[in-house]
Amino acid sequence: MDQAELARYARETYGTEAEHLFPETPEAYILRHGENRKWYAVVMRIPRSKLGLPGDAPVFLLDVKCGPLLSGSYIGKPGVVPAWHMNKTHWLGVLLDGSAAEETVRELLEISYRLTAGSRKKGGEK
Repeated sequence: MDQAELARYARETYGTEAEHLFPETPEAYILRHGENRKWYAVVMRIPRSKLGLPGDAPVFLLDVKCGPLLSGSYIGKPGVVPAWHMNKTHWLGVLLDGSAAEETVRELLEISYRLTAGSRKKGGEK
């Protein structure tokens, strides 16, 4: 799955649009919940060397929220690395270069979406 396919998947599955917030990096975008405005994914282009990978060529990276216990079961899978620019205890990075299985990308996006959904209070409760 590449960054364009991911944006399309998020729109079709979660009803969210890619938001391009960073004028200096127009290819980067975030995905966030419509109701609570929390980010559940960040996509950016990072030099491979900054991720501890061989080479300097940039790669698109998806950062997703994932709890510390669960992230241990994903780190080491093909295409899954520590997050970039986010808290490495609670976020994971997924390479969008075809090295991560599409199923892994979708699973981690779903986990992140649920973890950041929060709960809605009814009747003005706080």
